[in-house]
Amino acid sequence: MFAPFMVHAWLLATIVALVSGAIGFFVVARRAAFPAHALPLGAFPGAAAASLLGVNQLLGLAVFCALGVLVISQLQRGERREVASALWLALSLAAGVLLLSLSGVYAQSINGLLFGQVLGVSREQVVSVAVLSVGALGVLALFARPLLLDSLSGELAAAALGRTGRLEWIFLAMLALTTVIAVPVVGALLVFTLMVGPASAARAFTNRPWRALAGSVALSVASVWGAIALAYLTNWPVGLFVGLLGAACYVSGRLRSAGAVAQAG
Repeated sequence: MFAPFMVHAWLLATIVALVSGAIGFFVVARRAAFPAHALPLGAFPGAAAASLLGVNQLLGLAVFCALGVLVISQLQRGERREVASALWLALSLAAGVLLLSLSGVYAQSINGLLFGQVLGVSREQVVSVAVLSVGALGVLALFARPLLLDSLSGELAAAALGRTGRLEWIFLAMLALTTVIAVPVVGALLVFTLMVGPASAARAFTNRPWRALAGSVALSVASVWGAIALAYLTNWPVGLFVGLLGAACYVSGRLRSAGAVAQAG
């Protein structure tokens, strides 16, 4: 389980879990689960475009994530965020079908982008993801308090901070950067689970924001560690266990909330 070829997998998964758990707290606090689902899937065609053009996969993901942020932020001015996210998701997936057919990407590569390829990663991948993650966590730390205030009360944040429209931009940009970091590791379909499941559970177990943030990160790390260990022991896909453990976190949070309501009654 801790053979040399597995060390990079443990390191990379831990880094991704730290970032996903941190941004996931704000996803849950801001009720932004649908954008958190739409951006990773919307960025998936970027990998096909990168293959078609012969450039780095991360570059393709980053470009489509940036496009997603622009489209969602512009469309949601006149519509609800969910409508804007749905429109971007439909548009990007349609583009993805075309790009995949033109690029001739192998089925194994598509499977890896959808469900992750954490095993067998290179040292260069670990370094690049680590650099991006340090930047993402640094920006998140800088804007954590304004984002939290805006998440809890938009009116109070507007009174205290003035115009808060840029906070939505910052949040979407952080969500996009997390997508670029996490999609090559856990896959486009599982980024959502890793961000929402642990964060939802952590929020159910404490009403103190910073403790919930720490709990979200801890549960996210525990989920990917457990997924790698179970995949190694069973020889089943890592993505399966990431999804199952993320869902288990969410269910535990719901049970905790239900128990608290029953006690209060």
